[in-house]
Amino acid sequence: MADPYQLLGVARGASDADIKKAYRKLAKELHPDRNKDNPKATERFSRVTNAYDLLSDKDKRARFDRGEIDGDGNPAGFGFRQGPTPNNSGFSPGSGGFDTGDGADFTDIFEGLFGGRKAGGGFSGGFGRRAPQPKGANRAYRLAVPFADAASLTPQRITLADGKTIDLKLPPGLESGAQMRLAGKGDPGPGGPGDAIVTLDIAPHRFFTRDGDDVRLDLPISLAEAVLGASVRVPTVSGAVMLTVPPGSTSGKVLRLKARGFHGKAGSRGDQLVTLMVDLPAGDDALVEFVKGWPGREHGNPRGKFEN
Repeated sequence: MADPYQLLGVARGASDADIKKAYRKLAKELHPDRNKDNPKATERFSRVTNAYDLLSDKDKRARFDRGEIDGDGNPAGFGFRQGPTPNNSGFSPGSGGFDTGDGADFTDIFEGLFGGRKAGGGFSGGFGRRAPQPKGANRAYRLAVPFADAASLTPQRITLADGKTIDLKLPPGLESGAQMRLAGKGDPGPGGPGDAIVTLDIAPHRFFTRDGDDVRLDLPISLAEAVLGASVRVPTVSGAVMLTVPPGSTSGKVLRLKARGFHGKAGSRGDQLVTLMVDLPAGDDALVEFVKGWPGREHGNPRGKFEN
C-alpha cells in the first residue's frame, strides 16, 4: 500500500490545484501511449491514477487522512478491496476509457494532455487512439475561362454535381492549369464532405495572344493611316479604345496601351502591345503608277543591316 501523496510527489497539505498539476505531469510522462514498450511505466501510471482518484475525491481524501482507509481506498485493517473496478487501478483497458467509479473525473485532464480527446472515448482497445473519420471523396471539375475574362478577372460561374452554382473569383496571376479548391463541396463522408477541385483552362482568342502578363495584338492599318497618321479603334480585353498611329509608321512598329493586359500576382497589370501591320491594297493601278513615278523610291536600303 503506497501513500498516494508520495506517489504524486505532493505534501499532505497540498491544494487540489497542486494535486491536479502533479498528476497531469506524471500522466503525460507515464501514459501507455508514450511508453508502449515499458510495462513498468504502465504499472506506475495505474498507481498514480489510483492515487489521484483518491486524493481528488474530498470524502476519500478526508477518510485517508483520518486513517479510516488505506492508499487503495480499502478500510484500514481489512484484506478486501473496495470499488467497482477489478484491478482497482482507475483504468479499465478493455472499456475504451477511464473507469473511476465514484472518484475523480479525468475528462479535463486528458483533454489537456491529448489534444481535446474525451476521457470516455479518446482511447480505445486498451491504449490506442481512435482514428479520425474519413472525409468524403474530392470532386474534380474543369472550367474553360474565356481569354478576356481571364485577363480582366471576371468571375466565372460553375455548376457542381449537386446542381448548385457557384461564382468563382479568379486570382491574380492566373495561368492555364491553375487549380482552385472549394472546401466542403465534394462528396459527403462520415468525417464531413470532401472538396471540389476546379482546374482552370484559359481559352485561346482569335486575335489576342498572351506574353507573360502582357497581351499582344497584330493591328492592320491602311497605307494612308501609316503615311499620314490616324486615330484608329483598337480592341482590348476590357473593351475597344482609340489608338493614335503616328505619321510615317511602318509594319512591325509596336505601340503600347498601359494596363490592358493580365493582372499579375504582385498586384500590377500588364500592358497591351499593338504591332502595326501596313495593309497594301491589291490591284490598285493608281498606286502602282504613283510609286513608279515617286522620286524617293530608290532612296535608302531597308535591308542594309543584313549586308554587314
